[in-house]
Amino acid sequence: MSEELYDLIVIGAGPGGYVAAIRAAQLGMSVAVVEKREALGGVCLNEGCIPSKALLDSSELFALARDRFAGHGIAIDPPRLDLARMMARKDDVVKKLTDGVAFLFKKNKIARVQGTARLTGARDGAHGVEVSASEGTQQLRGKRVLLATGSEAAVIPFMPFDGELVVSAREALSFDRVPEHLLVVGAGYVGLELGSVWRRLGSQVTVVEMLPKMLPNTDGQVADTLMRSLKKQGIAFRMETKVTGFAKRDGKGAVTVEAGGATEEIVCDRVLVAAGRRPLTAGLGMEDLGVRLEAGRIAVDDNYQTSLQGIYAIGDLIHGPMLAHKAMAEGEVFAERLTGQASVVDYAYIPGIVYTWPEAAGVGRTEEELKTDGVEYRVGRFPFMANGRARCMDETEGFVKILATPDTGRVLGIHVIGPRASDVIAEAVTVMTYGGSAADIAMTFHAHPTLSEAMKEAALDVEKRAIHA
Repeated sequence: MSEELYDLIVIGAGPGGYVAAIRAAQLGMSVAVVEKREALGGVCLNEGCIPSKALLDSSELFALARDRFAGHGIAIDPPRLDLARMMARKDDVVKKLTDGVAFLFKKNKIARVQGTARLTGARDGAHGVEVSASEGTQQLRGKRVLLATGSEAAVIPFMPFDGELVVSAREALSFDRVPEHLLVVGAGYVGLELGSVWRRLGSQVTVVEMLPKMLPNTDGQVADTLMRSLKKQGIAFRMETKVTGFAKRDGKGAVTVEAGGATEEIVCDRVLVAAGRRPLTAGLGMEDLGVRLEAGRIAVDDNYQTSLQGIYAIGDLIHGPMLAHKAMAEGEVFAERLTGQASVVDYAYIPGIVYTWPEAAGVGRTEEELKTDGVEYRVGRFPFMANGRARCMDETEGFVKILATPDTGRVLGIHVIGPRASDVIAEAVTVMTYGGSAADIAMTFHAHPTLSEAMKEAALDVEKRAIHA
C-alpha cells in the first residue's frame, strides 16, 4: 500500500476538475487527479455537452438535406439515415477530446489515479484520500483537496432509470434505433436538445413540463419564439402537466399525466427523464468530516474552501447554474487564488445557451427580472429576417434583443435566438463584463455581411436609430 503527498488532489476530472488541475500544475503545484472513469472529461465530454452537440450537428445536417437542400438548388434523392455511422462519428469526436485532456495531463505532469475516492481525514497537516479500484485500494495525501465530482440526472422515484425504456441523457445519446415515440419529461436544456435530435431523425416527440413556461430563467420573448419554432418542427408540448404514474406494458411505457384535474395515459417506446440534476456527493466521506451543506449544495467561501480547512469544492457541487463553463472558470480561479492572485468569477455574466434549432442564448438580466425589480430600461431589438448573412444562409428565424439603462445605456442583458446564437452571444458577454454600453456596441465595426451585424443593429435600436429595421 503506497502513500504519496501532493500539493493538490482533485477528485473528479470533469470540466471544473481537469481545468483546476492543469492551472494548478502550471502554477508549480504537484497535482493528482482521481477519476472513476477510464476516460477524462467527466459528464460534459463523455455523456453531455460534447456528444449531444455532435448529434445535434449531425441531425441538423440530415434535416437540412431532407427538407431544405432543394431550396438552395441542390437536388438529391431523399437522404437515408445511417444511425450507426452517426453514433460512431459522435464517439470519435468524444474520444479525440478526452484523449486531448489526457495529453494535457501528461504535458503538465499531472498524476492520474483511476478509482472511487473517499476523504479519510487530516493527519500531519495533510488530508487523506482513499482510492478504491478493482485492483485494490490506494492511499493518497494532499495538502489540499478539491471536490469536483459534478452531478447526475435526477430520478423520478416511481419511474427509475432502467437504461432501456426509461433513460437519462446518457442512454438517449446512444440509442441503436430511432424511437417511434419519445416522451421527454422536462422542458429544460437537456430535454429540448435531445428531443430536437430525435425529432429531426424521425421520432414523434412529446415534451411534458410541470411549469407553464419552458426554460423559466430565459427571456420570455426568446422562450416563446423558441417554442413556436419547435412546435413547427413537430415537437408536441404538454405544459403545466405532471407525470403521476408509469407502467410497462407490452414492451412500451404507459405514462400517466395530469393537467387541470384531468388524467391521461401516454404510450411511448422511450421515456427520457430530463427533470434536472443533483450534485454527486454520496460516498465522498464528507458527512463524517462535517463538511457543511446549504440546500443540498456544498457551502464554500470566496476561495471555494468548504467549512473544513484545506477541502475545497467547485462546479455543480456548489451554488449556481450547473454549466460546464461556470465550472471551468471556477477551476481556474480556484487554482490562482491558492497562489494569492485576486482572480474572481463574475457570476453576473455567465451565458446560458440552448443548442436547439434555432439556438437561443442569453446573458445578464431578462426583461421579466427587470420588471419584477422595478428597474427602468430601454429595449433594442433586431430581427435576423433583416440580416443579410442570415438571408443568405436561409436562417432568418429569431432576433437579438438588448436591454440597457435609459441614462448611460449600460447594457443590462442581451438575449439572442437565431442562427449560431451560441457564438453571437460571446460579444455580449465581453461587452457586459467590461461595463460597456449599447453605444459601445453600436460604434464598433461589425463586418458585412455577418450574423453579428444583428447585434450592432439591436444596439442602435436602443436609441431607435437602427438602419435596417
